[in-house]
Amino acid sequence: CPRCQGFGNTIDISPDLVIPNRGLSIEEGAVDPWTRPRGREWYERYKKNLVGRVRLHVPFCELSEEEQTVAWAAVRQFFDLLETKKYKLYIRVFLSRYRGYARCPVCQGARLRAEALWIFVGGKNIAQLTALNIQEARDFFDQLELTPEEGAIADKVLTEVRQRLKFLNDVGLEYLTLDRLSSTLSGGEAQRIQLATCLGSRLVGSCYVLDEPSIGLHSRDTGRLIHILHELRDIGNTILVVEHDPDVMRASDHIVDLGPGAGELGGRVVFEGSYAEMVADKSSLTGRYLRGESRVSVERERREPNRARMLRIQGAHLHNLRNIDVEIPLDRMVVVTGVSGSGKSTLVHDVVYRALSRQPEDDDESTRESGVKMNCRSVEGARLVSETVMIDQSPIGRTPRSNPVTYVKAFDIIRGLLASTKEAERRGYTAGHFSFNIPGGRCETCQGDGTVTVEMQFLADVELVCDECKGTRFKAGVLEIRYRNRNVHEILQLTIREALELFRDTPRLVNKLKVLDDVGLGYLRLGQSATTLSGGEAQRVKLAARLADSATRNTLFIFDEPTTGLHFDDIAKLLAAFDRLLAGGASLLIIEHNLEVVRAADWVIDLGPEGGAKGGKVVAVGPPEDIARAPGSYTGHYLAQVLNGDALAAAPVLLPID
Repeated sequence: CPRCQGFGNTIDISPDLVIPNRGLSIEEGAVDPWTRPRGREWYERYKKNLVGRVRLHVPFCELSEEEQTVAWAAVRQFFDLLETKKYKLYIRVFLSRYRGYARCPVCQGARLRAEALWIFVGGKNIAQLTALNIQEARDFFDQLELTPEEGAIADKVLTEVRQRLKFLNDVGLEYLTLDRLSSTLSGGEAQRIQLATCLGSRLVGSCYVLDEPSIGLHSRDTGRLIHILHELRDIGNTILVVEHDPDVMRASDHIVDLGPGAGELGGRVVFEGSYAEMVADKSSLTGRYLRGESRVSVERERREPNRARMLRIQGAHLHNLRNIDVEIPLDRMVVVTGVSGSGKSTLVHDVVYRALSRQPEDDDESTRESGVKMNCRSVEGARLVSETVMIDQSPIGRTPRSNPVTYVKAFDIIRGLLASTKEAERRGYTAGHFSFNIPGGRCETCQGDGTVTVEMQFLADVELVCDECKGTRFKAGVLEIRYRNRNVHEILQLTIREALELFRDTPRLVNKLKVLDDVGLGYLRLGQSATTLSGGEAQRVKLAARLADSATRNTLFIFDEPTTGLHFDDIAKLLAAFDRLLAGGASLLIIEHNLEVVRAADWVIDLGPEGGAKGGKVVAVGPPEDIARAPGSYTGHYLAQVLNGDALAAAPVLLPID
């Protein structure tokens, strides 16, 4: 398409930004720019043309298609007039609030010029075919009948298409549409697509290394993943998997268990052998959890929902959500479950988080934030939430100078202790001299990074240890200042557990460091660069920072699969941290597949029943015991086994559901 250059979208006035809440009528302010001080006079002018043609007091979503077209034409007139006044700065700023990616008006999102869309196979052109999800595409090509002439040309191609669609279906991605942007895929989905590609290549004698392929998979789909791994193995390949899922462990031929602890306390082979041998092994922490000797979640009293403190989302309608109503109890641990593609992330990220992020502090319309689409009809109880915090797995910093102690604000106290020593006072050093973020005491050759970057022109840049400071980040004079026989560089090389012992007489510092240890990060070094932390570690650092902050009352914390990359022992520590947040008056909303976390919840919202177009409905809500009894709930089927108290090793092997 020459207009959008094959992108499918163009930058234009976005209907979603102009009408963020379609549950409002035009009179109530559905058209956001007409609620602004400068837009109200324009509304009064256009209102005369709308009266009698559009019902102004009816919610926009309930207007007929003809009425919506008339209303949008008036909105376009308004923006076209503003376009003629773009020479004024405030007009350009105003217009930018409502610009976004909109469907290309020429190709209607098909990305191709008309000539390419005139070619049809089985009554569908390429745009219509790629709009199908993988399951629908499988059905289409399985039922496609070719004439003998067409078969001579396309039989081999058709066989290849059917086979590759089968592989994508087998790895649990049947809900994805073929034209789905790769940038919108989760890490687990992208990895499973690569797995399907490997299956399609039919290579033998290869070694495949997979890093937690079960990420984002519901228990129902784990069996299908195992089936694929076995298929790759059986044709003559070696599969090396880093995994915490007990079902994947059970299906393996050989297990290597590393430990016994993390960081400097790990790095040894604790056990090597079969799954059954590991379950019986007394030295393996993993085996202890699998045989039920240790438990991830302990029995605790359920917190009943308080009907007066509920967040009510009505008419959630984005992507595959079917105009659903959801009640989220506040001051409780609420877990959202469902098979892959059932709408969990859409509900939590794009509906709940977005709706709460835009709520005004008062009822004055002028304070409403523009350019945010609500994706639901209404939100009740938002005033009960003072702050909404998304704790995800994004990095805590993107430079080597970011580290765990700066994030939890513990380094400020350490710098103060060094500055309070007699030698520092004699030399006139302040706390600023012990910072590698500002000039003063840091090495100016590397600007506190400890390394210098050498640009290699057409090759990748090379990081070299700074010749001036030898990687210590500070000037020689600053390194001569010692606290309990350690300078600032040596302190930053301590693990969090070692630092707790060194600073045991400084309660303020101990409190900040202890929360990092409590969430299972005691093995990290104080000055460990944020760029070396995994997503799970970064998420737990953010959690620790919030635990150290006493002001969590009426705060809603949102987590997306926080158990990713965690061992059973780490999950137990995570649940203990959740209990501390709840004790402080916070509310938790968690997307999770891990059944031990679901078991520990006060309230569960199960979406489904399937993924994609067959999902987006509320299958069951209530405490975990109610979900386990709910008919038609995949989550309930597997949760029942956990609630029965079965040891992880005693759970039945999950078989592929076909």
